[in-house]
Order: sequence, then C-alpha cells, then structure tokens
Amino acid sequence: MRIELRNITKRFGALVANDAISLTLDSGQIVGVLGENGAGKSTLMKIISGYQPADSGQVWLDGRRAPYTTPHGAIAAGIGMLHQDPLDVAAFTVIEDFVLGFEGALDYSAARAQLDGVCGQLGFALPPDAEVASLSIAQRQQLEMARLLALGVRTLILDEPTTGISAEQKDALFAALRKLAKQGVTILLVSHKLEDVLQLCDRAVVLRRGQLTGDVVLPVPHPELIALMFGQAQPPLERGTTRRPGESPVLTLRDVTISDRRLQIDRFSLSVDHGEVIGVAGLDGSGQAPIMRAAVGLQPIVHGEITLGAQPMTGKPYRAYLAAGAAFGAAGRLEEGLVPGLSLTEHFALINGDSARIRWGHVRAHTQRQIEHYQIKGQADSRIDSLSGGNQQRVLMAMLPDQPTIMVLEQPTRGLDVESARWIWTQLLSRCEAGAGLIFSSDDLDEILAYSDRIIVCFAGRTSVLDNTPELSAETLGALIGGATA
Repeated sequence: MRIELRNITKRFGALVANDAISLTLDSGQIVGVLGENGAGKSTLMKIISGYQPADSGQVWLDGRRAPYTTPHGAIAAGIGMLHQDPLDVAAFTVIEDFVLGFEGALDYSAARAQLDGVCGQLGFALPPDAEVASLSIAQRQQLEMARLLALGVRTLILDEPTTGISAEQKDALFAALRKLAKQGVTILLVSHKLEDVLQLCDRAVVLRRGQLTGDVVLPVPHPELIALMFGQAQPPLERGTTRRPGESPVLTLRDVTISDRRLQIDRFSLSVDHGEVIGVAGLDGSGQAPIMRAAVGLQPIVHGEITLGAQPMTGKPYRAYLAAGAAFGAAGRLEEGLVPGLSLTEHFALINGDSARIRWGHVRAHTQRQIEHYQIKGQADSRIDSLSGGNQQRVLMAMLPDQPTIMVLEQPTRGLDVESARWIWTQLLSRCEAGAGLIFSSDDLDEILAYSDRIIVCFAGRTSVLDNTPELSAETLGALIGGATA
C-alpha cells in the first residue's frame, strides 16, 4: 500500500499541530516518526488512522483519495493503529478480545485457528482462554497486533510500542515487525527512543513544531537526528549529588511488609536523605508500585513503621502525607494523575481543596503563570486530554508543591522525548537541591543510572538497595532485575 499525505494541516485553536505536511510512504518500509513532545506526531498518526479529520489536505491510498473518516473505516481500508495503551477489554478472554471488529456470524473455532496462525507467523504465543487482564503489556500489544492483521491491515502504526516492555520482549516485537515488512506491510513507528528507531527503521521522518523538518534514510549519526528534532544537539544534563546524609531522613520505612494481590514484600527498610535521589528498577509487577505507594499512604502495610521527617505516618491516608509535604505522581497520567475532560484551570483549582472556597480569578491567574513558567503548549481553558503526553507531564510537574519534603514519582519521563525528559529532570533536581528527597521508577536503566544516588532493585517481591557506583552498568542492573544475585 502506498500512502500519500498531501498538505495535511490541523489546528487546535491558535495551535497549529500539523502545518501543510506532505509525505509519501511505500509498501514494506519501516519508518520512524520522531519529534519532541507536542511536535504533531500523534495528531498526524490519528489523521492517517481515521481518529481525527484534517482541517485541510488529503490522504491518498494507492493513487486514490482515502475513503474513510473513522478508525473503523481506516481499518477496512487497510490502516490500523496500535496505541501506547492497547485498546482491549480487560474482562474478556483473549479470543473474545481478538474477534472484536469481526463482522458476520462468529465462528470461535475458526477464530482460534486464525489467532494461532497469525501468532505463529510472528513468533508469538497467546493463551486464547486467558483473561486479557492477566496479560503483560507486551502480550496485550501482540493481541492487538494480531487482531489488526486478521482484519486485513497492510499499514500498521505503532505509538511508543517499547514503553513498559523488557529488552527481550522488544527484540521479539522488532523481529515480528521485520517479518511483516518483508511481506509488504508498511510500519510506522512513533518513538521518543532514538536507539529504537536506529535499530529497527530504514527511514525516519522528523516533525518539529508541526512542520516536517527531516526525511532521512537510516542509519545517520545520533546527533544529526537530535539536531533535526530540536534545532541543535543537546548535551547531557550534568548532575552532582544533592544528597545530604548528615541530616535526619526525610522519609523512613522500617521493616515494612506489604501484601499485594500477586506478591508479598517482607520487612523492607529504607531511609531517604535530604536531597537524595533513589531510583526503583524492576520488571512490571515485581514490587515497585506497592513499595512506592506504601511510602505515601496509598498502599496499606501489614507490618512495620513509616515516618515522614519526625512525624509517625503508619496507617494514615494520603491526604495526611500530602499535608506533611509528600507528593505522588502516578505512571498513568490520564488514569490517575489527571482528569480527562477538565481544563488546565480546573486542574489547578482541584489542588486548592474545597471547591466552595475557590477564588476562580486567582486560580485563572495562577494557571496562566504556570503555563508560562512550565512552557506548557496549551491554554488555560484547554482540555487536559487535548494536550500531548509531554505537555500533560508538564502540567503534573506544575501541580507538584514548590517545596515538597519527599516526591514519589512513577515513570516521570515515560513516553517523553529527549529534551522534554531533560526539562523534567531540571525541575526535579532543583527541588532536590532545596532539600527534597525523590524516589522515582523508570523502565530506562540508563536514566536510573544517570540520576540515582542509590537504586532499589525489585524482582518477584524481593528487594535490594544498591549504591550507584561508577562500576554499576546497565547490563549488570538489567541482570539484577531479571533475577540474578548481586
């Protein structure tokens, strides 16, 4: 399938998300789509896949104007999109989810055979009677990919597909995508991870501020792609430790036992110093979330003690931790951290407390100051779900207290481009320099090694706390989160 984009333009109010973009994509190509957060990547992919209409311009398929205006119509025309958060139904079984979108009378025996055939062709294995809720992120991606291919998709768009999966799972995904490309399927890979694009793709297109700024045959040097994305190569953010170990800890967990649905963490202890940065590393479901949420009162503990500064906090709710200077950021921006449908102003009103006492003029002025200070690409009345992931993350950062005692942040840079992640870290480290402690989790082991003073390694409920020494490598850390012993 040959796709032609002809002068695609899309505006959201005063913001030009896509500015007269023209592009041709040929069958069997694997094309990386790069750009900083807010560059217009997601908008362009949604236009191609029928989720949003262009204000002007056209999509052509094999020399004819695209006939669709909806995602269903795009799939019927051969174009499907695999979202960063797979579109599945957690309560369904794998086979029930697989047949979503199939037309006519359902033959589950034939569907099982079709699922096995598609998965076998790509090197996957999915249990047809397992609940979708029991699958890993990688398996949910595989399920959605199998469904799209069974529906006849010949152009597959993937939005940040390597977020939240292991290196082995990524290798399996890339192997499957290469097989599809050899069969003539066009692959569009939207990613902020330049190494993924360089590893998989044979071409990269770059968007910047809504415009197409680069279309290159790969490989090219890493700095060249950075320059196309941001205008100049960005030096790494240098950091000296802000840890102040001589003072009393900002947070202490003593012999804490946590019983989660799938695992138990026994007698975990940790003290966080003023200015200290602690990274949490582990595969999904290894214990990171229960530990981090217990530290701020969001996960009950069955044994042990928690103190925040000198204040006993064991058994107290999150609002007590918040009042004592703790701040928490969830990995799911739109699931837990933000409220889809509400405006930026309404979000800043939420953190003021009692809605009966909100001074809306004050809140609007504060919102505008935060938009300017945090360089949020949106307006005070913009719906939060209309912003890019990077700008949603900036809103979350703007909602954090200016002078927290301890910050506990799940995946604070997940899905962000290099420059947006660097900006987030500038904000976090400024708070650490003022004395705040920080506990953060990340799928990016290089990020954990770059910023952490110490590292909590989680594997199947077992934990160890390591000093981040120059001898500790990403390879060693990867082996530890996979179950190797230190």
